[in-house]
Amino acid sequence: MTAPRSVVPGRIILVTRRCTQRQFLLRPDRETCNAFVYCLAEAAQRFQLDVIISQMERNHHHTVLYDAFGREPEFREHFHKMMARSQNALRGRWENMWSSEETCVVEVVTLEDLLDKLVYVATNPVKDDLVEKVHHWPGPNFIHALLTGAAMKARRPAHFFRRNGPMPPEVELVLKLPDHLEGRAEFLARLRQRITAVEEECTRERQRRCRRIVGRRRVLRESWRDCPTSREPRRNLRPRVATRDKWQRIMTLQRNKEWQIAYREAREKWLQGVQVEFPFGTYWLRRFANVRVQPQQCN
Repeated sequence: MTAPRSVVPGRIILVTRRCTQRQFLLRPDRETCNAFVYCLAEAAQRFQLDVIISQMERNHHHTVLYDAFGREPEFREHFHKMMARSQNALRGRWENMWSSEETCVVEVVTLEDLLDKLVYVATNPVKDDLVEKVHHWPGPNFIHALLTGAAMKARRPAHFFRRNGPMPPEVELVLKLPDHLEGRAEFLARLRQRITAVEEECTRERQRRCRRIVGRRRVLRESWRDCPTSREPRRNLRPRVATRDKWQRIMTLQRNKEWQIAYREAREKWLQGVQVEFPFGTYWLRRFANVRVQPQQCN
């Protein structure tokens, strides 16, 4: 059982999840790209989250979100469920699509940390030597949509959803930075520069090591049943906080530790039949057991 995690409105979250057995179940063919954007947009609209950026690689995805109302777990549950069912219908599969390991959910603390994560997500295919430039990746071009403000449109996948069902025939996804973020134009300009710098650095590194990229055509020709031949790292740390600032990291980890202590104390009393208020940010027991939760404290 994993440690409890507070769910608080107003946080920026990086969500990462991989496919079972590292299979290429998200190979970026046309149907998969459309289904990913459709399920992502529909879930974001349903649960009132802002998608900042996403990246759909062959066997995992990274998605950065702004959770204004503390509904990220509901969004994640719905998005992963719908995407898995849609892909299983497309591939003719029946077993689980996503890995059984816990989804990686990381809180992004500062503006500089957000910039780091956006660069990391956008350049993932380049760093993996799949393509030379970010825009060469055959998956959905999320970085272009973020930098230009263009809406991404997707139609309801006909291979899974009913024609007369409740799901919308078409959805639009507009990637956006949080409304409270100042200096957006400068921030996006820095993001563009950082992405270009990573592309150039990866090119120099490949030339130094005499490596070649996989390329778009080969990626699209791969079987979705395949998986990487490299050994998978296991039992690594699973961070919950992302920040380069030492003192911000200490403060955030201490805040999380204090919340977990308060949560466990409240849970022990609740199991004994004592009426108790759980700390603000308690999610699962509030949603499914209707426990009382303390009001949010204004800083």
